[in-house]
Order: sequence, then structure tokens, then C-alpha cells
Amino acid sequence: MAAGSNPLSHVVQHPIVTKEADLGPLTPNGEITILSDHITMIIAAGLLLTIFLPPLFRRRKIDDDSLEGMVPKGFANGMEAICQYLRKEVAEPALGEHTDRFIKYIWSTFFFILTINLLGLLPIAPITGLFGLNIGGTATSNIWVTGTFAITTLVMMVFNGLRLGGKDFIAHLCPGPLWLAPILVPVELMGMLAKTFALAVRLFANMVAGHTLLAVLLGFILSAGSAGGAGLGLAVAVPVVLGSVGISLLEIFVAFLQAFIFTFLTTLFIGMSVAVHHDEHHEEVHA
Repeated sequence: MAAGSNPLSHVVQHPIVTKEADLGPLTPNGEITILSDHITMIIAAGLLLTIFLPPLFRRRKIDDDSLEGMVPKGFANGMEAICQYLRKEVAEPALGEHTDRFIKYIWSTFFFILTINLLGLLPIAPITGLFGLNIGGTATSNIWVTGTFAITTLVMMVFNGLRLGGKDFIAHLCPGPLWLAPILVPVELMGMLAKTFALAVRLFANMVAGHTLLAVLLGFILSAGSAGGAGLGLAVAVPVVLGSVGISLLEIFVAFLQAFIFTFLTTLFIGMSVAVHHDEHHEEVHA
């Protein structure tokens, strides 16, 4: 009945190791989480990417001069296709000449978020629960996690905008006459914060919604079984399981989609920050 009575238990963070701390509103319970199920999934995603991705992209030694040995095969070919698509269709249109500077960050963002999303679809928590452990869950269903990703994007925007754009980036904060700066500058700054907020909430909300819906559907089976016996529970289980399979397939699609959307918006926002002087020069030429 746990799933039916509290479907959010499948997506909320479950602390494993905590420490007493007083950080005001950040620690309402007077403690800070050192290790949780979500943190373990983040660590697992990082380890999986570190262990398995580099060998796929490592150049293989070729005994002859043929090009056949240089062509990736199988899973490596698929990974290279994804990287090439992100570079050509996502990074280059937004970043232009700065593509090589940021492409590794773009690739890392996509694969890291995608791995976390996919790990959250695996039934790790129920299995580890049999051994008294609390490991599993979807880390991207934690607003603190998605908020950290979004703040990282904000730092990349501001830092690289100042580093590469310089005065042009600062001038971009006031796109109108100088006497309107007291109004336009706060609006532009709030716009940057709004982009960060949208990044965090979009990923968080989509990952929470799917897992909550699955938990509610599976909770119907337990509720029907306890209310009407095994017969009613079995009758409800058939359509619920079929629906759950469909939603699970949709969740796989959403895992890829949300990783791509976050990566796309991150690339777009960084491009708007570092390429602002090109836009202004383009406008001056046409003027």
C-alpha cells in the first residue's frame, strides 16, 4: 500500500547518511544530507560514464592503411552518431566559432543527464530494499539536482560572456538607450535568472510526473486487491500493467528528450552570451 498511499515516495530523496547542521532555511530539519539514494545514483552515473565511454571513443590501432578499421561499429557507432549530431545540429548553429571550446561540456551534459534519467527507470530501489539498503531512484526528480545543473549553466553563461564578450556582454544588458539602463538592466538580469529557473523546473517536473503516474497506476493493483480480494486485484492488474508498459516506454523517450532539451537550451543560452558581439556587429553592418 506504500505506493498507493504515497506515490511520491518513489521520487523523493531518501537520506542514507546525515549530519547535524544549522544552515537556516537550507536545513529545516537541522541536518544536512551527506549521502542519499539520489547521490548514489549520481555517483553511479559518473562512474559508468568514466569507465565505459572512453574506450568507445579511443582510436584503435590499425595494422594496415585501410579505412575500414577506423570506422566504429556497434554501440560505438551509435555514440559517435549522437556526438556528431549534437555538434553539427545543436552546437555549431548556436556557438559558431566557439564550438570547439564548449563541445566537450555539451557532450558531458547530455550523456550525464541521460544516464541519470535511464538509471532512474531501472528497478534498483525495490531490489536493494530486499537487502535493507536504500539505493536507487531518479536523481533528476530532485529539484536540488536539476537546480545545480541549471546554476552551472548560469555560471557558464556569465563567466564566458565576460571572458569572451567583455564590454559587449555588459553592453548587451542594456539593449536600449543608456537612460533606460535602470529599467533594462534589471529586466535582463531577471531574464537570465528566469532561464535558469526554467531549466531546473522543466527537467525536474517531467521526471517527477512520469514516475508519479507509474506509482499511482501500480498502487491501483494493491488498492483493488485489499478492497475486493485477489479476483478484483487481478482484473485491475491486467489493464494497469499494460498501461504501465506503455508509460514505461514513454518514460524512455522522455529520458532522451529531456536530456536533449536541457542540452539544447544550455547550448543556446551559452551561445547567446558568448556570441553577443557578433549579433551587434551584424546589426551595425545592415544599418
